[in-house]
Amino acid sequence: MTSPTPEAAGGADPIRAYLDRGIKNYWYPVAPGWQVGNAPIGITRLGEQIVLWRDQDGSVHALEDRCPHRGARLSLGWNLGNRVACWYHGVEVDGSGTVQNVPAVSACPLEGTKCVKSYPAQEHAGAVFLWFGDEAHKEPAPLQLPEELVGEEYASFLCMSNWKCNYQYAIDNVMDPMHGAYLHATSHSMAEGDKQADMRVRKTESGLMFEKVGQRDVNFDWVELGETGCLWMRLAIPYKKKFGPGGNFGIIGFAVPVDGDNCQVYFWRTRKVQGWQRDAWRFLYRNRLEGLHWDVLEQDRYVLESMAPNAREHEFLYQHDVGMTRVRRMLRQRAQQHFAELDALRAQQASAAQEAGHSHA
Repeated sequence: MTSPTPEAAGGADPIRAYLDRGIKNYWYPVAPGWQVGNAPIGITRLGEQIVLWRDQDGSVHALEDRCPHRGARLSLGWNLGNRVACWYHGVEVDGSGTVQNVPAVSACPLEGTKCVKSYPAQEHAGAVFLWFGDEAHKEPAPLQLPEELVGEEYASFLCMSNWKCNYQYAIDNVMDPMHGAYLHATSHSMAEGDKQADMRVRKTESGLMFEKVGQRDVNFDWVELGETGCLWMRLAIPYKKKFGPGGNFGIIGFAVPVDGDNCQVYFWRTRKVQGWQRDAWRFLYRNRLEGLHWDVLEQDRYVLESMAPNAREHEFLYQHDVGMTRVRRMLRQRAQQHFAELDALRAQQASAAQEAGHSHA
């Protein structure tokens, strides 16, 4: 099975190569909360190898998965609470990336030195989120999640899946409502509605909405992209009353880069229900609906993992693809902005170093 990864054009387009690896300066969900226990675990996200562990208070810490001594994986080591110890020689590194103890040597100069990259971490809605900032954006932006993930009036279930495709294909897939009437035509929730539609894009407070004109609450009729310290997508699938209380079935989605050839997709399935209706819906979801929803998700995965090699290089797009192309353009603009800010920072640093050199002379 071919894995559709956008080519980096032989390095000729650094913006494109950067986007293929994963755009930075966003919060990303990187693991379900249940996956991070007492033992350190190693993951790869945005091409970066990371170790996660919980301290004695249950808070999650995240570091570059590299011991500063010899480069062994910290994820193979021991959890000492607020620090992790390397299995190779016992070097202890705390959650800030600072070496706290080198047990094999007394008064080692490594001790007290910040040697390893750390990642700001937060946990929400059953998932661990990390901030992936570049050199010009080390301080994280505020993480503002959609109300479906933080509001008490909503119930949700987190679904995470690993896909063998670049994350940009996953974003394209969600920004394409029209595929629901074809790929998912036999689904219990997407079997109705027109197979032709006019589409339009309109701005929202946090991003944009891409929607069918003249059809609402019938099929997968619209998708919203939001940019609020993280990059999320929202859609709603109309549900008949026999599928439980709470109105339309909502989905909040994230596409998380792993490397150029793989991604993770996080989909929170949500409904606005409280009291006994919440209990009824949660029971119904677990016992009747969850398997059906996985079937739909697997259809998406199979198609994306089976795409022709370098599919994005040979597209013939039409009117239904306007929302997708708008998001692609937005991400490229963000990447260009990041490059410009990094260039400005490095120029400032070079100027400061030059002035310091003159003063010492």
